[in-house]
Amino acid sequence: MNHDDFARLAANLRPRLHRYCARMVGSAFEGEDVVQDALAHAMEALPMAGKIENPEGWLLRIAHNAALDLLRRRKRRGTADSEDALANIADQASETDARVAATASLSAFVHLPTLQRSCVLLSDVLGYSLAEIADLLDISLAAVKAALHRGRAKFRELVESLEETMPRLLEADRARLRAYADRFNARDFDALRDLLSEEVRLDLVNRTRLKGRKDVSVYFTRYRENPNWQAMPGWADGRAVLLVRDPTVAANGVAYVIVLDWVGDEIAAIRDFRYAPYVIEGLTIERF
Repeated sequence: MNHDDFARLAANLRPRLHRYCARMVGSAFEGEDVVQDALAHAMEALPMAGKIENPEGWLLRIAHNAALDLLRRRKRRGTADSEDALANIADQASETDARVAATASLSAFVHLPTLQRSCVLLSDVLGYSLAEIADLLDISLAAVKAALHRGRAKFRELVESLEETMPRLLEADRARLRAYADRFNARDFDALRDLLSEEVRLDLVNRTRLKGRKDVSVYFTRYRENPNWQAMPGWADGRAVLLVRDPTVAANGVAYVIVLDWVGDEIAAIRDFRYAPYVIEGLTIERF
């Protein structure tokens, strides 16, 4: 596989990789971090990889390992399960299992042990067969069956019992985000540039990264050119964000989100997901 082939593969699989990684780590934003790490690792490994028989499986396996690395850094480890008692259970995937997994909040998945979580995701969210899952995770078919059986049962209980609650936000923080949205919608980008710290970082996800007030200031130029984009403060993935409407992408809903980090009254970082719209999938979004 040459670099052009890899670039096409990565572009085609990126939304699928994010669906998996976001649910593995319980966060759409951290899931994108994992995807970026995985693609970087894959690029480094490409020259030594030789002929890759299953490029999709190869890249997903790297993403899986990157997700596990993040989970280890959090010091969250799943419990070890014995596969003996359930080794001969037939795969009884149902439409209900797939629907529960597909519609559950991202944070619900982290309550499953790691192996169960991975098997449920690969089967009920991404649609891989048991044999494919065994190959991707390098475990036995019996282990896949056992993990799926336990994981599905536990996940149904979790989804029924978990209640999502929005974190509290100080009124000063709420007012600051509302003020940013008001200036954004009024196209007063000079006022927004004045809020940038000298060392501000921009991550225009899936497109470019910039650092420093001078370079990041050009970020607002594209928004000035299009008055249709409108921002409103809200919640996504358990944190305060800007919810952006783009009628050309989503006429009646939120097209993507922008995450702002502040130090005092200055903007220290901007993370804009306009070029990674797949991140919106699975987010629990609420205006405030």
